[in-house]
Parts: sequence; structure tokens; C-alpha cells
Amino acid sequence: MPRLDEFERTSAFYAATPTEALLCHGDPVAVVGGGNSAGQATVFLSRHAARVWLIVREHELTEHMSRYLADRIVRSQNVEVMLGAEVRELVGHEELEAVVVEDNRNGGRTSVDARALFVFTGGDPCTGWLGGELALDDRGYVLTGAAVGSELALQTTRPGVFAAGDARSGSARRVAAAVGEGAMASRLVHEHLRLAYTSSA
Repeated sequence: MPRLDEFERTSAFYAATPTEALLCHGDPVAVVGGGNSAGQATVFLSRHAARVWLIVREHELTEHMSRYLADRIVRSQNVEVMLGAEVRELVGHEELEAVVVEDNRNGGRTSVDARALFVFTGGDPCTGWLGGELALDDRGYVLTGAAVGSELALQTTRPGVFAAGDARSGSARRVAAAVGEGAMASRLVHEHLRLAYTSSA
């Protein structure tokens, strides 16, 4: 997204908490994303912002979003959903003033007022440093468990090496789930080391 890094200190956010809600209270804001995180942020921000523009690349709101969230968004009077659309330009000097959105179906562009931008488009896993040491899926996430023929849910293609959290293929992409997986991986590492020590003794 062009110029996104320029606005990260003042107007671009990757979470929608009460802190961000205070910063943009009474202002128009834009939310980018088509999943549940973007939907939850939109519903939350609609209670604080003057208007919320939800910019979704997909052509159906429910393609990656739960029906109950989509229904709440559609019923929100101050939420405008832009389907089949992508952000092409961020406008402003130091602080965001507007977002230019392109309709993917006809190429038409629309500028909408926004004093804050909330980005919930997911991300790419930072697994390049593995250098081919572990098997990855086609999107670069670490394969574990049954996907690599292991009976241990979090074990990778290398015995004794476990993956947990968002970098793991098939993870729930939630903080609570990542914490739980981390705790499980820690237990599995200790068990692996215990067995290795026992067999070498």
C-alpha cells in the first residue's frame, strides 16, 4: 500500500482498541480487510467514529467473514461497505486525510475522507530465514503434525523442532491460540529432550 509507512506514526493502525478509538473519535475512518478481524474492528469503530468505510477486496462480505458480523455491519447506519475494492493511494501530509479506493470491476477510483486507516489484511509469514530446513506450505507457513507425517501436532519435518503461532500452517491466527500452542510446544520440547537423554544414558 503506497505511503503506508509514512502514516504509521500518526494515522495507520493494525489494531482497533479503545486507545485507537479515542484517537479517531468523531472522525471518519477506513478499515481494510475482509476477514473477521476487519469485521470486528468495523463494528467496534462504528460506535466511536463518525463514519467507517470498510474496504473489502472480495465481492461478497461473507466470503471470509462470519455471517453474524456481516449482518451487523450491513445494519450499521454509519458504515459504508466497498466490495471488490482496493486502496490505491493515501492522501495527506503527515496525517491521513483521505483514501483513494479503486473498484476492481471497472477500474473507477473514489476518494473517501478518512483520518485513520485500520489495516487487517493479514501478512506474510517471516519464514525465509529457515533456508529450506523445514517443509513449508505454498504460502510459506511451516507444516506440522499430520501434514508432515508426525503424530505430534506441532512437530515439523525435523524431529525435535516444533512450530507454534501464526507462522504455523493451519493455525487459528489468534493470540490466545498462539499462546496455547507455545505452551504445548514447550512441553513437547521437554519431552523430546527427556526421551533423547534417556535413550543415550
